[in-house]
Amino acid sequence: MSMSTPTVLELMRRDLEDAAAHLGKLHDLRFKPMFGGLMAWLDERPCAWLTPAGLALKLPPADQPALLQRDGASRLIARPGAAPSRHYIVLPASLCHDTPALATWLARSASAGRR
Repeated sequence: MSMSTPTVLELMRRDLEDAAAHLGKLHDLRFKPMFGGLMAWLDERPCAWLTPAGLALKLPPADQPALLQRDGASRLIARPGAAPSRHYIVLPASLCHDTPALATWLARSASAGRR
């Protein structure tokens, strides 16, 4: 009996699905393959980009400094030589596996377009 090993993108997707479920919004989360990763939408708004570099949340400028102060967080660089993203912040793995904390950040991302 052999089970396939989940890919890194599948594991990140599960973390994001757990966070959305924590918010009671699992059915409002959508994924679409994009640029070698998965783009995630919550409530029909882009909220995250799952890439080989990590899970990156789309955040408004006001929320970015607090996240960037965490060890392991960084601006997403979508491809080699590209400028760092102004919107997407790669989360440290420890935050991705902390469902309540990730849910808090996901909620900030989802509400960004409504402010």
